[in-house]
Amino acid sequence: MYYIGLDIGGTKCASSLGIIENDNIEILDKEYFLTANQNPYVILEKFSIFIEKYLDKDLQGIGVSCGGPLDSKKGIIMSPPSLPLWDNIEIVKYFENKYNIKTFIQNDANACAVAEWEFGAGKGSSNMIFLTFGTGFGAGLIIDGKLYSGTNDNAGEIGHVRLTKSGPEGYRKEGSCEGYCSGSGIVRLAKIMSKQKSLHNSYIEFSNIVGEDNISAKTISEYARKDNNFCKAVFKKSGEMLGRTLSMLIDLLNPERIVIGGIYMRANDLLYPQAKKIMEKECLSFSLGVCKVLPAGLKENIGDIAALSIAKGDF
Repeated sequence: MYYIGLDIGGTKCASSLGIIENDNIEILDKEYFLTANQNPYVILEKFSIFIEKYLDKDLQGIGVSCGGPLDSKKGIIMSPPSLPLWDNIEIVKYFENKYNIKTFIQNDANACAVAEWEFGAGKGSSNMIFLTFGTGFGAGLIIDGKLYSGTNDNAGEIGHVRLTKSGPEGYRKEGSCEGYCSGSGIVRLAKIMSKQKSLHNSYIEFSNIVGEDNISAKTISEYARKDNNFCKAVFKKSGEMLGRTLSMLIDLLNPERIVIGGIYMRANDLLYPQAKKIMEKECLSFSLGVCKVLPAGLKENIGDIAALSIAKGDF
């Protein structure tokens, strides 16, 4: 059966055509275009051009994955921070009225959770948590074989939970999970740690090589692997705080698997060892014993497959 997936991000958008049969998914075509500073209805028209190429395919559904806040029941995008022009956009109504094709929407963390649960590292589990660990840090929850989104689509906002009284800011809160476990958070953490006397020289060495403007989670991970003490210390701290976050989730929700995308997917070798030490200290042993922490199995295709997964509407 053919489905359309629409992935809306603050930097870029993606349209995809996929076929889903017998618990398998294949992407047949996809297109990308930039989002920034474009009117939402210009974006919707670009999506429409893609959809209209495939109206002869007997499309079964359209799935939309987008950063929140949004109302999945009413199908409305409600002013996401990364999409400043998107104020109360009735996107589900737009496509259903235009094409008479059933359309579904979920926030990106929920959509990725469904995708990893059905087709990726969470396949076969009944209780799974997906963590974004990208620009932001949020969770999608699969509980007893169903997506749990909460009363008004705000379940899983673990990035807003405060870990320390002070620290890098994320989700408009100092010392939050997102402050320690996201791309922007890692950069803020690096700025804080650069002032430590014991790390200052290795920070200067690192910043002189890459340049102040090029300090990012990616460059910090690259030089951590090149044995720069400052960069290793930054990822060690992020890994420790990830471990504290995972410990809370494991004790609270008792999942079989926690699947993590984004930066963790690319740098779990730098993050997991410290996270594991913290989990072994903090978690209930019988809960930790049944939980696997895994990088996202869908890798760089996760955004496209997430939107296609939502198009089925059976989550």
